[in-house]
Amino acid sequence: MDTNDMKTWRVQSPNTMGFHKVITPDQSACQVAQIFRLNLPKGASYTLQSNELELHPVLIQGKAMVQHSVLGKVELDKFDSFYIPAQNTVQITALEESIFYIAGAVYEGIGEAFVRKFDSSLPIGDMHQIHGEGAGRREVMFTLAPTDKASRLICGLTWGGEGTWTSWPPHQHEKYLEEVYCYFDMPKPKFGFHISYKNSGDVDDMVVHTVYSGTMVQAPCGYHPTAGSPGSRNTYLWVLAAFDPVVRKYDLAELDPARV
Repeated sequence: MDTNDMKTWRVQSPNTMGFHKVITPDQSACQVAQIFRLNLPKGASYTLQSNELELHPVLIQGKAMVQHSVLGKVELDKFDSFYIPAQNTVQITALEESIFYIAGAVYEGIGEAFVRKFDSSLPIGDMHQIHGEGAGRREVMFTLAPTDKASRLICGLTWGGEGTWTSWPPHQHEKYLEEVYCYFDMPKPKFGFHISYKNSGDVDDMVVHTVYSGTMVQAPCGYHPTAGSPGSRNTYLWVLAAFDPVVRKYDLAELDPARV
């Protein structure tokens, strides 16, 4: 795929039941970050195999039970997540109709299985953060933090304000990391905008993607701010994937100097 064609960076993930490959190197602009979606009706089970990948599933909707040789049997609620390295198998059973967004990247020998329970009451600090200010203020919660053991992935959840911006000022990290934004809790007619552009200060060569629940937008390069429409707020799982484990870091973003 031509990574220069920003119009192709938007993908609408399937709502149909089952396991879906949404963003993979053979069909996408991103060559490191991979995204899958698992939709399960109540009572259904799915065996998730990581093969050569590290995987980080996040429960976006519903309630589920997972069973794993190391993690044991764990019940997951909305926004709970887990991580498995390569060559692992997990049995997932939906206790309610459930949706998982699953981040993936090629495993490089670094990473240990764990479960993370979502806790909105965590104090502001390493895991729970407030970014930006004014019309760019948003709340961030890590699901796979830089301090967790993993090969390439860093992931988290972002909640913007109603009708406000996220990822503002715009930033890019194209030398070190790819990123994908995976939108949730924005059922139509709610919507937002995800903006892609490559050059600092450029307003003439932008692509504006309409986003809502299930939309996933890649950022293989360039800047990627977002804005919610009035009455809506942009909410998404963001997935960072490092080109090399040595640059698996969260502080590598470069702000657009024209916007600072």
